[in-house]
Amino acid sequence: MAQLKNFKEKGRLEAGCDEAGRGCLAGPVYAAAVILKPGFRHKLLDDSKKLTEKQRDELRVYIEEKALAWAVASVSAAEIDEINILKASFLAMHRALDQLKTRPEFLLIDGNRFTPYQDLEHSCETKGDGRFKSIAAASILAKTHRDEAMLKLAEDYPQYQWERNKGYPTQAHRQAIREHGASRWHRQSFTLLPPQLKLDLD
Repeated sequence: MAQLKNFKEKGRLEAGCDEAGRGCLAGPVYAAAVILKPGFRHKLLDDSKKLTEKQRDELRVYIEEKALAWAVASVSAAEIDEINILKASFLAMHRALDQLKTRPEFLLIDGNRFTPYQDLEHSCETKGDGRFKSIAAASILAKTHRDEAMLKLAEDYPQYQWERNKGYPTQAHRQAIREHGASRWHRQSFTLLPPQLKLDLD
């Protein structure tokens, strides 16, 4: 597992932020904000993409129990269509930060762009989920909470197999859209199918 940094600047209350579901064709985009205690550690902690589903679920419980503060928020497919996915990702992070019970002094943002939040300073960290513990923890919470939401949606829309693809553009997912049309949970601003194929909304 990666050697993750505890913080960017010692002695400062930092919140790590990350999102999940940005590249999906369906469902909300989720984001998490996490403030960890100085001594926080777990042998499995890493970028959520490098972990198994079982490991992420185990870490989610541990993070939610041991973190100084954490919050998860989402932005719907309809909102994504209205403002675009990049802005929606930032909005989800802002909503998560709004919910933190402890106010951070500094933000560590996964990625290379961010819309400033209130008067807090921030640092954009490329591949930050593989470099900082707080961002890795945020990536795990965002991913597990989003997966859980997609599993619930899958119960009402079994034809799309969201329990398997979580809304990502797999071949099977695109084929289901081709056969059944798009649901109200699909992002109409995304290219759901090649342009020559017409979609019917449910």
